[in-house]
Amino acid sequence: MIEVHHLNNSRSQRVLWLLEELGTPYRIVPYARDAKTMLAPPELKAVHALGKSPVIRDGEQVIAESGAIIEYLLEKQGGAQFVPPKNTAAFESYRYWMHYAEGSLMPPMLIKLYLSRIGEPAKALFDRVTAQIQMHLNFIENALGSNPFITGTQFTAADVQLSFPIEFGFGRGDLQDAQPQLRKWLQRLHQRPAYGRALEKGGPYAYAKD
Repeated sequence: MIEVHHLNNSRSQRVLWLLEELGTPYRIVPYARDAKTMLAPPELKAVHALGKSPVIRDGEQVIAESGAIIEYLLEKQGGAQFVPPKNTAAFESYRYWMHYAEGSLMPPMLIKLYLSRIGEPAKALFDRVTAQIQMHLNFIENALGSNPFITGTQFTAADVQLSFPIEFGFGRGDLQDAQPQLRKWLQRLHQRPAYGRALEKGGPYAYAKD
């Protein structure tokens, strides 16, 4: 059975969600962040050298990185329904958003979080990064248009991958009135039964707000 080394309030929530969408049996190995530093506990380093979550173990295989985990699960668990057909525009959009979520969107959100802890000395840079985040959110808003999901009418694993940075930004007040489609998209994801089941099993999730 697949083990999900699950850290509270982390990217591993979307791994639980995908497993629920796939109907794949799994076991949660829970970890809690340090209440002061909010860092992962050192015990995670016994699973993967970087000591980060998500990490899954499937037999002898230990896999880290959300995108790599999602691709592995889709290929091994028969998740073709969550990937558009290859050699289509929808597939190229899917591939883009799968990489964009962590490669382009998440870094400025994390930088803003760290700068917020510095306070006034970091204000100029904080404001600049905030503007960058708004540029990204407006970009996604426009890409969604009237579509229910990020690649069009089909729910895909790209929606799962993109969910965490949007939830993270929503939880920190980054989503504005100028991004109504993003809010509707997030609500649509939260209404999926598999999302609810993952939340029940994974425990409280601070960023999952509506």
